[in-house]
Amino acid sequence: MDHRVEFEHLVRDRLGGTSASQVLWSGPRLICIAGDFTRYDVHAVREHRRSIDLVRYRLFGRDLLGLETVASVSGGPLAVRRVRRQPTVPAVAGGRSAALEELAQALDETLLALGDGVNRVQRKTYRAYQRLRNFACVCPPQKTKLLVYLKADPTEVDLVPGFTRDVTGLGHHGTGDLEVQLRTARDLERAQDLFRASYAAA
Repeated sequence: MDHRVEFEHLVRDRLGGTSASQVLWSGPRLICIAGDFTRYDVHAVREHRRSIDLVRYRLFGRDLLGLETVASVSGGPLAVRRVRRQPTVPAVAGGRSAALEELAQALDETLLALGDGVNRVQRKTYRAYQRLRNFACVCPPQKTKLLVYLKADPTEVDLVPGFTRDVTGLGHHGTGDLEVQLRTARDLERAQDLFRASYAAA
């Protein structure tokens, strides 16, 4: 509200004088768009007592943009509307099975459900799941498996060939020294304790 003139000038420059004349100031709303928000951002919005939306964006390739409302505040701290996070998985190429797509979806839901403070950030070559820092990094599905890198200490894990591997010092996408290979829903179930340990370590 302190920058009405500047805003109207911006609208006039971008959209023309007709659009600028149609701006209504009786019910202003602030929409914040970012790659992600933390629970502290949501708390700050709740305390501000203004009409504010937090909208998270995701880029899928070069031409597709997804938007998701994280929180919407209308007039006061008790009016916060939380929208359930919709899990998304990278597009799977034709050579990969529907079962692997379902496994990737289930993995996404599992990691998001570890705690209220989990944030999901899409990077160019992997997806990171964060608490205060990354605790899991998921690479796009391969033909037969998903690779997850965790912050869990590999020296404290009973490594199983074909399921878990110590990648300390080895180059790979994402962060974490414990590699977990997921091929079936059974593997996902076996990895639950590892996910929880990595979440606690972050």
